[in-house]
Amino acid sequence: MAAAIAALAVVGCNNPKTKQDKSRQDTTKSNSVAPVSQNAMTLPALDALFYDKEFSASLKSQLGLTASEIGKLKATAHTSVRDLSEDGVDAGSAKAATETYEQKIKEIIGEAKAQQLLQLVNDRYSKGLEGLAPTQPNFVPKDTRIVVNAPAFRLDVFQDGKLVKTYRVGIGYPEFPLPTGMRSADTLIFNPSWTPPDEPWVRGKFAPGRKVSGANEDNPLGAVKIPIGMPSLIHGGKPLEKIGNFASHGCVGMTNKQVQDLTALVAQLGGSELTAAAISQLRKAGNTKSVKLKNRVPVDLRYETIVAENGALHIYRDVYERGTNTLENAKAILKIYGVDYNGLTEQEKSDLDSVLKEMNRDAKGNAIAADSLPETKDGVPASKIARSNKGKVNRRVQGEKETQVMITALQRKGYPAAVTLDSGN
Repeated sequence: MAAAIAALAVVGCNNPKTKQDKSRQDTTKSNSVAPVSQNAMTLPALDALFYDKEFSASLKSQLGLTASEIGKLKATAHTSVRDLSEDGVDAGSAKAATETYEQKIKEIIGEAKAQQLLQLVNDRYSKGLEGLAPTQPNFVPKDTRIVVNAPAFRLDVFQDGKLVKTYRVGIGYPEFPLPTGMRSADTLIFNPSWTPPDEPWVRGKFAPGRKVSGANEDNPLGAVKIPIGMPSLIHGGKPLEKIGNFASHGCVGMTNKQVQDLTALVAQLGGSELTAAAISQLRKAGNTKSVKLKNRVPVDLRYETIVAENGALHIYRDVYERGTNTLENAKAILKIYGVDYNGLTEQEKSDLDSVLKEMNRDAKGNAIAADSLPETKDGVPASKIARSNKGKVNRRVQGEKETQVMITALQRKGYPAAVTLDSGN
């Protein structure tokens, strides 16, 4: 299980499932179809999926689960959310959350059905737009799309293969990881209303079950939400300190200023005549208003911790603890650009090895990837050390979030550098 799955309805990242307009023609499809990333699951993420009314029916018809098994899954998933809190010590761990999910699900439906459930989720939420997924790591689009790379806390807007704008964003907490795969945006929702759930993070802030108006400045969805496939969103409402950090329950988080700027771009790319002035007026009106785009805009959700970019390998912290910062993966990225690791200088090799080891550590300083796990002083592999997941949401990324290794052979190669970067200031 190697990537992330969607996010959670209970924090305001839930949106009703909308049917795709099959009459629309997608002129950006390529002839090749990329393999689908396998998404890791957590119990809070599973709880989010149950907000889709069709999900339970799929478990019965496609997996053959009984009503009793479905009920147990739903109850277990929801209990995991009920016990979470955003207060106190940062102790959330994506790996621990995934391991807890695997254990609980196997107890309820068995290992074989658990694997089928994971595949069902991948088929349902990761394939997205057939023919548009990246064909290789660091894939540079030749079409129009939004690219979000979670560990880089980065959202890029491409138009006809040219990067036109970059935003620094917030991503899902480890318990609610941002999913991977191809999605699309076809609706812009201004001043979205929100109904608070009866969960720990809500208590004392909002009255559970009582709808919060879109005009309310405390509404966590902010000025605009852009549905990108159940149950994920791109939305505003995030304070500046959340940008470049864990910020949401499985959504892409932005400040209100950022999301309104992005909305104008998405409207243009989607064939809408919505101007920046019109967007400002819709926001000031305070009423919830949905604007349908003429053309859907593909949204490419990625998890890439090693990215080649004009003379360097950028190594991002493995925030969801997937073990991606390994020498093997770095060699694979170099190979894509025709660079042989054995041809690097000794200094480049040494620098790369050092950086990979540093960025292969979780928030507690433990190594993540199996091929570089050190032994403890008692001779016990770090992979066997119990990780804490005491119902706390990890709100911070500890240590450097990004570092780079200069590689001479990568000059003028790789993914494009940020353009007109909007950091939310």
